[in-house]
Amino acid sequence: MNITSDILRGHTETIILKALLEKDSYGYEINKRIQEKTDNQFELKEATLYSAFRRLEGDGYISSYWGDETTGARRRYYKITAEGRIFYLKSREDWDKAKQLIETLI
Repeated sequence: MNITSDILRGHTETIILKALLEKDSYGYEINKRIQEKTDNQFELKEATLYSAFRRLEGDGYISSYWGDETTGARRRYYKITAEGRIFYLKSREDWDKAKQLIETLI
């Protein structure tokens, strides 16, 4: 089964916040974990991922900081904030309600 991006559109921020609930992370690592969790059926385009980071940070749901890697390029890490946790829980609740409605209708 191939999951279309139309089904997941509008949930990008919630997906990212879920990943950040587990641990602070950087863009490539988050996208890699998404791919692994979905058996490579879904990945976020780089532009979509970084646009979502900007929106989430602008809204105060995440914060960012530079890592201190000793080898390779420095990475920008993202961390969920207390407001982000609240937003995630609300988004998850909204998703559960929508899923129930869709299951009822289809």
